[in-house]
Amino acid sequence: MSSSYPIIDHTYDVVVVGAGGAGLRATFGMAEKKLKTACLTKVFPTRSHTVAAQGGMSASLANMGPDNWRWHMYDTVKGSDWLGDQDAIEYMCREAVPAVIELEHYGVPFSRTEEGKIYQRPFGGMTTNYGEGTAQRTCAAADRTGHAILHTLYQQSLKHQAEFFIEYFALDLIMENGACRGVMALNMAEGTIHRFRAKMVVLATGGYGRAYFSATSAHTCTGDGNAMVLRAGLPLQDMEFVQFHPTGIYGSGCLITEGVRGEGGFLTNAKGERFMERYAPNAKDLASRDVVSRAMTMEIREGRGVGKQADHIHLHLEHLGSEVIHERLPGIAETARIFAGVDVTKEPIPVLPTVHYNMGGIPTNYHGEVVTLKDGNPDSVVPGLMAIGEAACVSVHGANRLGSNSLLDIVVFGRAAALRCAELISSGERHKPLPANAGDEALARLDRLRHAKGSRRTADIRLDMQRTMQNDAAVFRTESSMQHGVDEMAKIYDSFADVQVSDRSLIWNSDLIETLELDNLRGQAVVTINSALNRKESRGGHAREDYPDRDDDNWMKHTLAWMDDKGQITIDYRPVHMNTLTDEVEPFPPKKRVY
Repeated sequence: MSSSYPIIDHTYDVVVVGAGGAGLRATFGMAEKKLKTACLTKVFPTRSHTVAAQGGMSASLANMGPDNWRWHMYDTVKGSDWLGDQDAIEYMCREAVPAVIELEHYGVPFSRTEEGKIYQRPFGGMTTNYGEGTAQRTCAAADRTGHAILHTLYQQSLKHQAEFFIEYFALDLIMENGACRGVMALNMAEGTIHRFRAKMVVLATGGYGRAYFSATSAHTCTGDGNAMVLRAGLPLQDMEFVQFHPTGIYGSGCLITEGVRGEGGFLTNAKGERFMERYAPNAKDLASRDVVSRAMTMEIREGRGVGKQADHIHLHLEHLGSEVIHERLPGIAETARIFAGVDVTKEPIPVLPTVHYNMGGIPTNYHGEVVTLKDGNPDSVVPGLMAIGEAACVSVHGANRLGSNSLLDIVVFGRAAALRCAELISSGERHKPLPANAGDEALARLDRLRHAKGSRRTADIRLDMQRTMQNDAAVFRTESSMQHGVDEMAKIYDSFADVQVSDRSLIWNSDLIETLELDNLRGQAVVTINSALNRKESRGGHAREDYPDRDDDNWMKHTLAWMDDKGQITIDYRPVHMNTLTDEVEPFPPKKRVY
């Protein structure tokens, strides 16, 4: 196969796939440690999806009131509905403060208080003193925090002479005897095939929100790293946990940050009632995202939605005043004007729960190393492979991520991966030769799809998948709806064999790239809905009407799902890490959630 596709070979200490916040933090961290580092990215780095993150990054700086990393850890464990690994959560919350200060020193232009300190806003689920008060913990650069962080990290990567391969599409991992040896990629601009040999491959490819019809994710969020891991015979973890953000703009899905509610915005139904007081009397509009999304869905179901179809909810900012809005939420005002035709200083924004984040992904430890269940060891490290950011399941978010913990996650674990690579890899050390057939499977798959002559367009199969996931793996789930979804997704998965690619070229072939992305998405969709059907309880973002209670006796465990090349799923489990890293904090035992 390689004879029909000339291959350009590259050799690096580390290859990072993806140039969002996690990928860039890892890339410049590796380069800073003098490791020869390449970063492959299918879009220009500052166009990565991190650029869309609005509200901020959590850290217990205590600039706006009392705070403590232990309180942050408790909130994160509680928010995860006790499915988060407490060793990893402790690591993230302890490292949050130095991570923010580090970013400030690198040049992130955080908003400031009058005293010149980093401005922090309240966010859902963030409390003081183990749930007693509201914490102002989310460090913000107005409502464009992800944009500020991404540009700064890219500048730092260039400063440290990391090498970038921009507009390269990663095709598949190169595996040998259970270890990762490199990655195959297509240069989309030139149509050339590249084989990257590396001592460590770091997957930072983001989530797979585009498996759903309505998502805040960019169209590039197709979970390419997750799919490569599945094809390599490794499992994905906790894929049933998909977060719906309460406030996507009705009709377009564009994100309205939780920071709006942190600044004092609130939700109302058709009667003008602030209904969150009924569902979460303590936290109200700042309850965690799963709670708010379900409350909104309940209001709509019971006939109290707004609009002609009574199918959405109103989000009010107008009482904040134009001065606060233009200082702290300028991007939101612009987004609402463009996508909803609303002047937020005078009228509410129409909103609806929209797929926002994937808690599940590639299982890793808190160093970023990919792990699998092997020979009875649930924490067996896969040599040569790491995953970070939304592509990974560390698991610091468990069953439900708290708002502003994702920017923290990508920065902390991007840095952790760089530190771990510096321990494991000696720069300049000789590489073992690759197997003679390295990359052949990836090229055979590329060739098959490039010349696919079926009868169904990629866009039609993708739409079938997205509608099925939106309808049958949504905010509320039942056995019958998910079984219907499993059956439909099996048909849709198989229908891909009849896909049609009309453009046979390799240079800027968007038809081929979208088909490769659909191939990636369909596997994750099948894993997600099968894992959801399998978990017979409600926990975090996974809410089953037929099993409304959390079941710690039977389901306090991580789901591991493998998929074969026919789309058949095998499920096993890993235990939740209930231990902490240090004796500075005791593990938090599960308790009933009170809102």
